[in-house]
Amino acid sequence: MLTDGTGGNSTGAGNSGDSLLEELNRDVENQEGADYDDDANLDDKQAWANAERWAPDPVEADPSKGSRSRRKVDILGMMVGIIGSKDQLVNEYRVMLAEKLLNKSDYDIDSEIRTLELLKIHFGEGSMQKCEIMLNDLIDSKRTNTNIKASLPPPSATGPEQEATCLSLDALDSTIISSNFWPTIQAESLNIPTSIEQLLSDYAKAFHEIKAPRKLLWKKNLGMVKLELQFEDRSMDFTVSPLHAVIIMQFQEQTSWTSKNLAAVVGVPIDTLNKRIHFWISKGVLAESVGPDSDDHIFTIVNEMADPSRAGVNNERCEGTLAMDDECERSVASVEDQLRKEMTVYEKFIVGMLTNFGSMTLDRIHNTLKMFCVAEPSYDKSLQQLQSFLSGLISEEKLEMREGLYFLKK
Repeated sequence: MLTDGTGGNSTGAGNSGDSLLEELNRDVENQEGADYDDDANLDDKQAWANAERWAPDPVEADPSKGSRSRRKVDILGMMVGIIGSKDQLVNEYRVMLAEKLLNKSDYDIDSEIRTLELLKIHFGEGSMQKCEIMLNDLIDSKRTNTNIKASLPPPSATGPEQEATCLSLDALDSTIISSNFWPTIQAESLNIPTSIEQLLSDYAKAFHEIKAPRKLLWKKNLGMVKLELQFEDRSMDFTVSPLHAVIIMQFQEQTSWTSKNLAAVVGVPIDTLNKRIHFWISKGVLAESVGPDSDDHIFTIVNEMADPSRAGVNNERCEGTLAMDDECERSVASVEDQLRKEMTVYEKFIVGMLTNFGSMTLDRIHNTLKMFCVAEPSYDKSLQQLQSFLSGLISEEKLEMREGLYFLKK
């Protein structure tokens, strides 16, 4: 519900209840027509007894008028209870919203705005302020993007590479974020082609002229790139990450690369290259073979496809493939990663306490940090967040836990 605003259906025709926005809208409707003698005001014991007596609607019942549409369930309240606190739920939503916004290929955020307005009712405007700024960044980006394109003529092609790519500012749309209000953005080095670098430079220069003294600092590993790959017997359309685009664009220069040379040109570690390049191999665009050195594989462009029917399958599926890729495709650091980074400053305090006292319970560590860590950054974490952080230290074999007590790992 948090991640899919339309129940996982891009057309907006998701099943009722699968969308957070639909659930919040239904909640508002229920509140407006609430009967104050219903289950919403019963205590937990009575509500549980009522739940045990629940029976499904008959098969012939109208789905739009069934008990599911009549019942009032506080979905957000249930989620807060599962996750641990309101702040943690808001943080989770903020990270998921950031990931969704950064991967948008347009500026259509109407459903996200409506969802945010309904979340404000539940959590208050203060809790959702950073999310509101993130959405405002998208609105401002759309306006700025339009103004920049209107202010500059398309760049003239001065070299063979630019003539080949025929790039202009119309090919670029940017999302300009106020980074202090967004979750931690995943950083990744990347050597982009000269023609793209020039395009970004022209765009940044135009932005500086309009928004002086502000300047753009590009996050070159983020965003989506729409490509059309043309071969001898076929053409294929893809929407991929910038790294995938840079990898395949290198095969315009030469048809075969070793993994070590390609990683050096692209500017990423070999392990990262090997993970990402498998996308192109799975699509039949590249072929992989083992070189003289078993650790240095050879990747070659496939100009002619053995099975012509496979090209149609690739065209049909390529658009959404990367959305289901592994964790390395995330644009935003997870809540756990951000919490780990924020709480690293308290690690020395915890080690010092356990050195002095030998062993401590979770509650005692929590209360001691609240008592002594009052200077910047002050300790403001919940008990659940501290427990998660301590679990991380245990997995790193810095601490150990026995019978509810934490010890330094010997």
